[in-house]
Amino acid sequence: LLLFQPGEELSRKDENGKLIFDSVDFCRTWEALEKCKDAGLTKSIGVSNFNHKQLEKILNKLGLKYKPVCNQVECHPYLNQSKLLDFCKSHEIVLVAYAALGSQRVKEWVNPNHPVLLEDPVLSAIAQKHKKTAALVALRYQIQRGVVVLAKGNNKKWIKENMQVFDFELTPEDMKAVDGLNRNIRYYEFHVGAGQPGYPFSEEY
Repeated sequence: LLLFQPGEELSRKDENGKLIFDSVDFCRTWEALEKCKDAGLTKSIGVSNFNHKQLEKILNKLGLKYKPVCNQVECHPYLNQSKLLDFCKSHEIVLVAYAALGSQRVKEWVNPNHPVLLEDPVLSAIAQKHKKTAALVALRYQIQRGVVVLAKGNNKKWIKENMQVFDFELTPEDMKAVDGLNRNIRYYEFHVGAGQPGYPFSEEY
C-alpha cells in the first residue's frame, strides 16, 4: 500500500530525493471505489499488498457497502502467506498471488541476494517425480491451496507450459514438502515506501 501524492509524476520527491507520500486515509479511497462500482464503472473492487490489519480496517469501516473481493500479494513457496491466506478465506476474500515463481527481474525492485526459487532442490525433485517443471509445481501448489495465480509469460513456450498446470495433482506429501520451504523471503520488499505509516510489511501478515 503506497500513497503517492497526486501529480503528473508517478513518484514525486522532495529536495532531499525522498519520496513524497499522501496522507489520505485509504478508507476514503475505498469509498470512492464503491461509488465507481455503484456507477457500473467496475464489476469488482479489491486491494493489493494489504496486511490483515489494513483489511480489518476496511471490513470494520462504518457504512461499508462492498468488502474487497481480492487481495493481491506476493506469494510463492518461499513466502507462502499461510496466515494471511487463512485470514482472507475466513472473510471470503480471494488471495491473488503475484511473483508466484519468485523473481530475479528489475533490480531496482527485487533483492538480487535472495535464492532463485525455481532452482530449489525440493521443487526440482517433486517436478522430476511428476515429469513437470519446477515452475509448474510452484503454480500447482497455489491452485491446490485455493490461491489465484498471476503467471506472466513472455513467450509462447512458457504460456503453453503454464497450461499444463491442470494436467496433474500434487499429493498431500508434496504439498507438505512445499509448505516446508517457507522462509518468509520477500523478493519485492518495496523499501521505497518503508518510511510511510501505511507500509504493509511491518506486520507479520
